[in-house]
Amino acid sequence: MENSENYDVLIVGAGLAGLALARQLLLNTDKRILLVDKRTEFPPAKQKVGEATVQLSAYYYARVLELEEHLLQEHFLKYNLRFYWKTPGQANDCYEHYSQSYIRKLSNINTYQLDRNKFEGEMLRVNLGNPNFDFHPGCTDLDVTLSESGGAHSFSFKSAGRELGGNVRWVVDTSGRGRFLARRLGLVREGKIRHGAHFFWVEGLVDIERLTNLTPQEIRTRPDRSALGHTPAWQATNHFCAEGLWFWTIPLHGKTSLGLVYDNQLIPRERINTIEKLIDWVCEEFPLFARDLPYRRLLHHTALKDFAHDCEQTISPARWAIAGEAGRFTDPLYSPGGDLISLYNTFITDAMQTEDDAELAEKCRLYEQLMEAVYEAYVPTYAISYDALGDQEAFSLKYTWELAIYFAYYVFPFINDLFTDRRFLAIFINRFSQLGRINRSLQSYISDFFQWKKNTRIAPDEVFHFDFTDIKPLADAEKTFYRVGVSVEEARRVLDEQLGNLRELARFVAAQICASVLGDWHALNNRQFVEGLDINRLHFDPEAIRNNYRTCEASAEEYPWTLDPHVLRHLVEGQSVRVEEDEAELLAVVGGD
Repeated sequence: MENSENYDVLIVGAGLAGLALARQLLLNTDKRILLVDKRTEFPPAKQKVGEATVQLSAYYYARVLELEEHLLQEHFLKYNLRFYWKTPGQANDCYEHYSQSYIRKLSNINTYQLDRNKFEGEMLRVNLGNPNFDFHPGCTDLDVTLSESGGAHSFSFKSAGRELGGNVRWVVDTSGRGRFLARRLGLVREGKIRHGAHFFWVEGLVDIERLTNLTPQEIRTRPDRSALGHTPAWQATNHFCAEGLWFWTIPLHGKTSLGLVYDNQLIPRERINTIEKLIDWVCEEFPLFARDLPYRRLLHHTALKDFAHDCEQTISPARWAIAGEAGRFTDPLYSPGGDLISLYNTFITDAMQTEDDAELAEKCRLYEQLMEAVYEAYVPTYAISYDALGDQEAFSLKYTWELAIYFAYYVFPFINDLFTDRRFLAIFINRFSQLGRINRSLQSYISDFFQWKKNTRIAPDEVFHFDFTDIKPLADAEKTFYRVGVSVEEARRVLDEQLGNLRELARFVAAQICASVLGDWHALNNRQFVEGLDINRLHFDPEAIRNNYRTCEASAEEYPWTLDPHVLRHLVEGQSVRVEEDEAELLAVVGGD
């Protein structure tokens, strides 16, 4: 065996997480880094999902990793996230038949549609230009022995016909679903989310606004552009939604990424287990795609039956860590994978710069506590209320709540470099835990409301457009992006302000659901009724809602909202009550309607 020189860091896996961590370390430390991967082709020809970035991950890639110029030159700027629903009574074979919820304004923080292979290729290129970086592709027989005494770890592997080995201070597993360290250390934990995914590339741009019978001039001058704006919809990450599922379109240079994510208890796998079946299913479920997808050249297709997983531990004072899909993964809805990479890599980089053992142990304890809390905060979003994707009102409430938390409690601290300040973390964890109780309560309430509404209401035959930021607390949360360079004390005040903002938003979500159940918009302003909603312990019971409102109905005092409580009213007006077949027959006999 050839004894290579000793290294400070061994990174296992040259994907997005591993290459980004190496880049962050090379920019901020003088550590010698060894990156190994079993693959030989970089970048690979096959598709890698995780193509859409959101504010935290985009800021990390562009500003922290200093790759903004490359991102602007080689990748599309992203036009937020947009969500679509079919309209009853319409053929739904044209773009304009679909109701939409969206954010019309571009974010103050640029986000991007990543061609993962191109981006990872660029990170590898710039890393290779640093003398402190060594890369060995085609790695086989990798063996790592972790020290139990706090000393150096040992490693060995084969590459390019040679046997290599040595010692290293830190080992980081970014091997993806291979989960190199988690499996060896017995840390694999089953996830609570049971979802599957198909994803594929087709050649060329799928311009969803052209999936229509309208002429080019009519497309340009549609009256609804006064609500939707002129930025091309194809530039967004577009989600076509139904109960427990969504189908995405993401533009990349020269091709389009498409994919289906679904609750695997709702769609039998045999219906979509080939690309031909999948495209047929998509064209049947969302008929506008029948105008395009059957005629596209397929470039690549992959499927995952059950993709979510958890991990017992992801960072240790024994100087090992796990990042990316090698550790925890939830769901691609809202594109959180890049955010988790950004957070984990930032914690790992900070830990590696900590020489004092006691300080390192305390940091690892806090970082593990925070990352587990972040993961658990995502779980209700995906495991409890995923069905709410099937209704515009229910999902708009759900997403506005989740996005407001994301802006204020994820993006704001990250752009201020606060997550590695232990004084801030104690403040953050205290307030974040309060949100956790409300979140679990609200997610169940939204899901139960969706199921009730599905069985009791018929949506009007009308297309609706809704901007999420019309709900004021979300717009207020986005303003934290402009609070930069703050002290820990100033950050505490921002978090407290936003905690109050989010409490009002949670109360509004609950009140909006009650008003929908009651069919009475006065309930939204009834102070006694609204204050009676316990946002920490919501329980959806339509009869109890009606009884509670009856006891408050005579009260004339209005609830002092800082938001417009009727902002969603147009989404639900015109709904009719669904009656069962036998009830309908009885009504016909007695002349009812």
